[in-house]
Amino acid sequence: MSRRLRIFFILVGVVVVGYFVGSRLGFGSNGVSADFSDARAQGAVVGQDIVNLSNDMAKRLDKINQYDKEGDYTEALVESVELVKNAQDLRTRAISLSSDLERMTGALSSIKNADARAAALESISNRMALISRLLSYNDYYLQLLNALQTRFRGQKPTVPVQTLIDQINSEVNAINNFNRQAGEAMDRFDSILKTNGK
Repeated sequence: MSRRLRIFFILVGVVVVGYFVGSRLGFGSNGVSADFSDARAQGAVVGQDIVNLSNDMAKRLDKINQYDKEGDYTEALVESVELVKNAQDLRTRAISLSSDLERMTGALSSIKNADARAAALESISNRMALISRLLSYNDYYLQLLNALQTRFRGQKPTVPVQTLIDQINSEVNAINNFNRQAGEAMDRFDSILKTNGK
C-alpha cells in the first residue's frame, strides 16, 4: 500500500473515530456546538488558503513549462525548487485542515437535524477528498523536480515534464472542485438550519 493511500485511510479513521467519540461525549444537545462552528470556520479559511496557494502554484507551472520549452532548465529548476517549498506549505495546511475536520466530525452529533447533519458530513467528506488530492499533488511536484533535474543533467526523464504539468493541473482542478462542493454543502447546512431550526 502506498504512503499516500495509508495517509488517506488514517484520515478516514480519524474522522470515524472522531464521530463516535463525539457521540459518546454527549454532544447531542439542540443546535450546533461551538467546537463544530469554530472548526468549520477555521477549516473554511484553511481550505480557501489551500485553493489560493495551489492556483498560484499553477501559474508558476506555466513559467516552468515555458522555460522547459525554451531549454532554459536552470530557470525551470530554480522555479521548481520554489514550488516544492510551496508544496511543503500546502502539506502543513493539509495537516491543519485534517485537524479541523476531526473536530467537526467529533461534534456532528450536536446537530439535531438529520438533513443538516448529512450536509455537514458531505462537506467534511469533500474536504477529506481535497486532502487526498493534495497528497497526489505533492507527489507530482516532487516528480517534476526530479524530471527537471534529470533534464538539467542532459538526460531524458522517465516521465515527460509536460505530462507531469498536466497531472498537476488536473489535481488543481480537483482541489478547486472539492473545495467548491464542500462550501455548497455547508450552504445547504445553513439553509436547512435556518428553515427548520436547529
